[in-house]
Amino acid sequence: MTITDTAPPSRAIREEPAPERITPTLTVTGPLHDRFEEILTPAALAFVAQLHELFAGARYDRLADRMRLGYEIGNGRDPRFREDTAPIRNDASWRVAGAGPGLEDRRVEITGPTDPRMTINALNSGAQVWLADQEDATSPTWRNVIGGQLSLFDAIRGQLSYTSPEGKRYEVTAERTPTIVMRPRGWHLEEHHIHFTDRWKRTMAASGSLVDFGLYAFHNAAALIAQGRGPYFYLPKIESSEEARLWDQVFSFTEQYLAIPHGTIRATVLIETLPAALEMEEILYELRDHCAGLNAGRWDYIFSIIKTYRGRGSRFVMPDRNQVTMTVGFMRSYTELLVKTCHKRGAYAIGGMSAFIPSRRDPEANARALEQVAADKRREASDGFDGTWVAHPDLIPTARAEFDAVLQGRPHQLDRQRDDVTVYERHLLDVFIGRPITDAGVRANVSVALRYIEAWLRGQGAVAIDGLMEDVATAEISRSQIWQWIRQQKSTEEGTEITRELIAGLVDEVLTGPDRREGDRFDDAAEVFRDVALSESFRPFLTTRAYADHLVELA
Repeated sequence: MTITDTAPPSRAIREEPAPERITPTLTVTGPLHDRFEEILTPAALAFVAQLHELFAGARYDRLADRMRLGYEIGNGRDPRFREDTAPIRNDASWRVAGAGPGLEDRRVEITGPTDPRMTINALNSGAQVWLADQEDATSPTWRNVIGGQLSLFDAIRGQLSYTSPEGKRYEVTAERTPTIVMRPRGWHLEEHHIHFTDRWKRTMAASGSLVDFGLYAFHNAAALIAQGRGPYFYLPKIESSEEARLWDQVFSFTEQYLAIPHGTIRATVLIETLPAALEMEEILYELRDHCAGLNAGRWDYIFSIIKTYRGRGSRFVMPDRNQVTMTVGFMRSYTELLVKTCHKRGAYAIGGMSAFIPSRRDPEANARALEQVAADKRREASDGFDGTWVAHPDLIPTARAEFDAVLQGRPHQLDRQRDDVTVYERHLLDVFIGRPITDAGVRANVSVALRYIEAWLRGQGAVAIDGLMEDVATAEISRSQIWQWIRQQKSTEEGTEITRELIAGLVDEVLTGPDRREGDRFDDAAEVFRDVALSESFRPFLTTRAYADHLVELA
């Protein structure tokens, strides 16, 4: 299927094509499974083609900026609060648009993938908001990418139901469903089942961000507005205010194209990279007409620290993953700065996801999980957050109780300015924790990463492993720590040297262990893990090559 972009150009955003150039086209190369044609319509693809014509080049520029910054930091230049944007930070007059209709109360948000069963469970959960995740909690198989769009399409129109292979039927029964905030894939991710050919006849894989955003906005914006809500988005993996500006341009063009009022689209930005933490006010400023708030994406933030400083010496080496908690110094500084920044500008501050999940079979494990989650949400509410994430419906009452106790009937606490907080660059960069790496921690990282990657290759993006909810971000921490520990020649508390040979042996243990099943993907998972954890060079993201090698479905 090939779609030609024949829509009229926006004079404010692009120039007329030169006569020698061709008309840009979008070509679907993936197979058309059941009902895919309802999403991949000619009109929808023409819109996505225009998004690529206008913004694909700027996307590549922003990704090049990331590479340059990473090179500079790797060579000893620490990131700082920017001098050139100090006037933005010093100007007390500006505010962001804030909550759109249906986003006024965000005290509990449930996160999860967009397959039909999980969509129905989220809509029946009783949360105020559902983060419909097309990114870290979704394995980007072609069926999941377009199938997730179908789930959202049906859910918004009240026509979603699902019957499991075992015959269990799922339906939306809640009188009031959560407000949907969809998370598209980050700027760095591609969609290999759709190709874009630009005006210069160059053909490239489509942007996962523009595909996810474009299809959802095109099909659902009008229906959401009619319901008294709106097209709302979580923006992941942003590393600079220039990347936020690019999203703002995408939003403004989309509103013009779809003939909806400027500012109807609202976005919440995940602050989950170190460079973004140093540009929070600038990110809010660039998105101010469309911005509802910021979220503390804790797991990707830890991964970003490890990745950014992986070669800078022992003082940047972290201990076992379970020791890098929200109460250690640099994480406290990051979250307190986020709340202060948000409330200064009228933006909601949304807390992160505790990885603990409840157990309906083990009362003791369930009690421990609820206790951990309660403590985590109590800290967030006390720090001034306006809402938080959970990964399971059974955690919603616990999280809500902690926020109710602080909010006392209010929908938020934007009036808490946190003038008591002062955070300098050194606070964000002081990642020394002073706790050991252990044999158990090394073994857990290998086991969790392999088991998660295996599930991801089978199409599962959010996986319960050993009582924790794992997604791409937590797997990234596990594999990047292994890479860094080897590179920095670290040893465990028990005296075990962390070497490639040691890790290779632990991989073999998993491959011969009790988790093996007929038809599993552990051999492929081991190949991916060795590439991202044991190779000489560091892969910026474990999913990019794994996606291209293993998840692309040919028509």
